[in-house]
Amino acid sequence: IWKTNSLLLRFWVNALKKPQLIFDVRVSDNVDAVLAVIAQTFIDSCTVSEHKVGRDSPVNKLLYAREIPRYKQMVERYYNDIRQSSAASYQEMNSALAELSGNYASAPHCLEALQELYKHIHRYYDQIISALEEDPVAQKMQLACRLQQVAALVENKVTDL
Repeated sequence: IWKTNSLLLRFWVNALKKPQLIFDVRVSDNVDAVLAVIAQTFIDSCTVSEHKVGRDSPVNKLLYAREIPRYKQMVERYYNDIRQSSAASYQEMNSALAELSGNYASAPHCLEALQELYKHIHRYYDQIISALEEDPVAQKMQLACRLQQVAALVENKVTDL
């Protein structure tokens, strides 16, 4: 059970529910709702307890109710394959991780990082603008004006700045 909770349910469910944590993508509310249903199906497929549905079950559970037993078999095969495989040596594991790390070292996550940064800027916008207007160095660089321009662009507001 701890293996299911740590790898499948902790990692993959988060990856399914929030792909923006891994990829540089924006997820709409509609896609978010669909991903939540897929993630719940994944959770139901990985749990050891029996999957019972009835008339009062939520729609997302009824949607994939017929497929859950097949998915449970796939999860069981996954664990059986792991049990039967030979253990990797430290050197093999280190080499594989170094290769993976090198493959994704330059993956662009700029847009997602900028969106997260702007969320914080938006939350404290007035205080930041005031601080930039009072700071002599920021005044010379016109940072308050530039931040206002960025905010207008991000929020699709027309500005004459």
